Amino acid sequence: MTFRFLVGAILAVIVLECQGQTKTPTMNNANPLLCDPVTGICEIPTGGDFQPVASKERQLKIIYFTDPICSSCWGIEPQLRKLKLEYGSEVEIEYHMGGLLPDWSYNSGGISKPADVAHHWDEVSRYYKMPIDGDIWLTDPLASSYPPSIAFKAAQLQDKTRAVTFLRILREMVFLQQKNITRWEHMEHAGLQAGLDVVQLKTDYEGKAKDLFNEDLMLARKMRVRGFPTIIISNTERVYGFKPYADFEAGIRKVFPQVCKATYANDWKSLFTKYPTLTLREYAELSETTLQQAAQQLTTLVGDNELTVLNTKNGALYLFNSEVR
Repeated sequence: MTFRFLVGAILAVIVLECQGQTKTPTMNNANPLLCDPVTGICEIPTGGDFQPVASKERQLKIIYFTDPICSSCWGIEPQLRKLKLEYGSEVEIEYHMGGLLPDWSYNSGGISKPADVAHHWDEVSRYYKMPIDGDIWLTDPLASSYPPSIAFKAAQLQDKTRAVTFLRILREMVFLQQKNITRWEHMEHAGLQAGLDVVQLKTDYEGKAKDLFNEDLMLARKMRVRGFPTIIISNTERVYGFKPYADFEAGIRKVFPQVCKATYANDWKSLFTKYPTLTLREYAELSETTLQQAAQQLTTLVGDNELTVLNTKNGALYLFNSEVR
């Protein structure tokens, strides 16, 4: 099997994102570029099944393989944010980059150029009920997802918590603001917003972060990661692809049935203090309201000047006014 074939299969996660609970177009499952509409997985061959190893640690650890331009990873942001609120005191989430798009030097499954991705991003935005604007692939397409992935590893060298904030800002840039996050000017701005030392960020980006990124790629191969998002709980249980929150919670409880679930304040101010930017679906998930109820609340808060709204053709992002970027 050629490397170019594997690249083509991995890129399917961008183009034909799958999800487990919604209908997808009818697909030919013989082609690994296409998702299985039943399982909701864009699967690539790995040479064998994942072999779980019993965890020797009592601490609940999640290994998360992701990529800055993975739209399915953007789709599970509401689930991950809720997981951190309910299990954050018990769970350590370790972020690793997967290397979704090395370059465009291949042609497979009808996907040969960035413009082929634009329509699909608009399409999966409706599936995930998360705002995604595919026009970036028409106006200023990314040549690779490697530069922002390496920048994330550079951010981790400074502060792991701020690195996650940095990744979130990069995703808002590419999915909502049509910004090519392979350009240093955007990575630098994201670093400033995340409270990072951008001089050090660039030094590490051009140096040791590249080795750390390659280590992530090797770890993904070792753990037989087939696509993104992949979440591995204490090296035992795996949740793969876009899944509802209940699946993530079930995976945690299967590994650690005694884990304590925390309660959290879910009024609007508490949520926006914790997460200064939220989409409609994120706010509905975290406030435990319907999308309609959440939309009414957010509209009122915008009218009261408590929030600022960034509208896109496929949805909106709401910003706490004290944290407007």
